[in-house]
Amino acid sequence: MKTYDNIFEKIISLENLFSAWDEFLDGKRKKKDVLKFEYNLEKNICELRNELKARTYKHGAYTSFYINDPKQRHIHKAQVRDRIVHRAVFSVLYPIFENTFIYDSYSCRTGKGTHKGFNRLERMLRKASKNNTQNCFILKCDIRKFFASVDCEILIQLISKNNAPLSRESEVVGQIKDSRISSSQVLKFPTGTS
Repeated sequence: MKTYDNIFEKIISLENLFSAWDEFLDGKRKKKDVLKFEYNLEKNICELRNELKARTYKHGAYTSFYINDPKQRHIHKAQVRDRIVHRAVFSVLYPIFENTFIYDSYSCRTGKGTHKGFNRLERMLRKASKNNTQNCFILKCDIRKFFASVDCEILIQLISKNNAPLSRESEVVGQIKDSRISSSQVLKFPTGTS
């Protein structure tokens, strides 16, 4: 079993937090909350790092709004500082977990994405239908409120069981547990506001 050392220190390093900021910024540069955070960027990143290092960091409230994409979806958006932490955690943990994902998982994966997923589906359909000479059937489904329904205790057990060295990093596991959306953490805004 491969050992992963100093995971928490890698996550909270200034280099990783600034890199997470750069990745997060893509397409969001003109948003009010982003501009406000960027105005004192170094100070905000250093404060965030200090809170993480002192283990006093608490995930903030979510902003709640609706979009039509094409169906109406209820969105819960984390605050800028929390999204930087999400990115920082992702950048360190993704390489550890990447090889455990099934091949045909395309969301949020380097070198994958919507277009590659569509192309793969097209190849599978051609094969299943024997080059469009036979009918084949597809089930398209969506699990309602899937992420909100994930049992964090089970998730933590799975992470600990399959990645024993990672389970020692209780700060990371604790953040997974503490970042659940509760009604007291949601700031409600009218439809279409972000």
